[in-house]
Amino acid sequence: MNIKGRLALMNFLEFAVWGAYLTCMGNYLGTAGLGAQISWFYAIQGIVSIFMPAIIGVIADKYIQPQRLLGICHLVAGLAMAGCFYIGMSAGFGNEIPNKSLFISLYTLSVAFYMPTIALSNTVAFTLLKNNGMDTVKDFPPIRVLGTVGFIATMWFVNCAVWEDGAFTFTLAENSHKFQYTYMQFFVSGILSIVLFLYCMTLPQCKVEKKPAASLAETFGLDAFKLFKTRRMALFFIFSALLGMSLQVTNGYAGPFITSFKGSPEFADTFAANNATLLTSISQISEALCILLIPFFLRRFGIKGVMLMSMFAWVFRFGFFGIGNPAMPGVILFIFSCIVYGVAFDFFNVSGAMFVDQECKPSIKASAQGLFMLMTNGLGATIGTLVAGEVVNHYCTWENGFLVGNWQACWFIFAGFSFVVGITFAVVFKTKKEENTISA
Repeated sequence: MNIKGRLALMNFLEFAVWGAYLTCMGNYLGTAGLGAQISWFYAIQGIVSIFMPAIIGVIADKYIQPQRLLGICHLVAGLAMAGCFYIGMSAGFGNEIPNKSLFISLYTLSVAFYMPTIALSNTVAFTLLKNNGMDTVKDFPPIRVLGTVGFIATMWFVNCAVWEDGAFTFTLAENSHKFQYTYMQFFVSGILSIVLFLYCMTLPQCKVEKKPAASLAETFGLDAFKLFKTRRMALFFIFSALLGMSLQVTNGYAGPFITSFKGSPEFADTFAANNATLLTSISQISEALCILLIPFFLRRFGIKGVMLMSMFAWVFRFGFFGIGNPAMPGVILFIFSCIVYGVAFDFFNVSGAMFVDQECKPSIKASAQGLFMLMTNGLGATIGTLVAGEVVNHYCTWENGFLVGNWQACWFIFAGFSFVVGITFAVVFKTKKEENTISA
């Protein structure tokens, strides 16, 4: 297999690990007695993203070759995730976990070592492509797309896979033993992480290069905070955090919401209610396709226009969930919600990264990108997930394994927040061209 093929397989496994549980974990947590803490399980990903990527990045820069460190991180993450599976299995199917503290600790350990691997896998890919005389701009995107394919593949797998009475089967029909509802999703994630650890040990070397000594602030990207002195950049990063508050809401609650319709006789046998993970995978398919649309929309509408599209796409993402249902024709609105997710997620994350690249000096570009990720996936996603958890816990409760209640109020609150953020951004954020027009 050539180097591009090997890197494509690495990316496939990298995101397959995450796809096994990210969008369906909430369903299992409800039956395990941790339903009220769903928001914290997703917030943990944001919390560790604030500091772990920087720490692991320093180690990769100075001490351990990136491909080996990538494997080591996956070994730790995989073993910890396997520990979550073991605790769930020991409690038994459909039973509450007795040792919740240990379960949460192992999950936190797994996520803490997984989240840095997203950046590490990019480092490995860029290094090996350059070492083999390839163009990263041309050759990396097709490789990265395989990561999204891997994420979708494990979503489909856990949606259909069943382990019941010692037998393994696949089904799209109603079955409470599907991996998407049980601790088996953690088994899949853990095994894939360990497989990727072994695979990383076979990758070509990415030798550690000795770099000039840097200050502590430069090492951890803290020098990028001086960008807050510029009004436009300060507003951009503040709105990045506000938009980031929406990022993990549907990852945490779309699954339990759609599955909750199984508790209603009217919708219990619908395809969507019994295959929530498969339905929400449309979001990831849309995400992969929308990346290809960004260059056209940037040329046509500019950076501010594209970011506004993202903000208002979140309004439709939540709004369609609020008025849809799993039966026809309501399920079409669920599908629309998943399709619009690609615009909501990609148009800000990708175009935002391009904006940062255009606005910052070369000496702090990498640090500025780190700050952008910290504001969106770190602070924003953490705060947003916890607030969303309070909203859902206020309007909904777990009954007979389903999170039921006034879901429409929840989705409309989330949509209203996104609408206010979008309108405010349109009014207060000015591009250089707009500032020059005002000055004139």
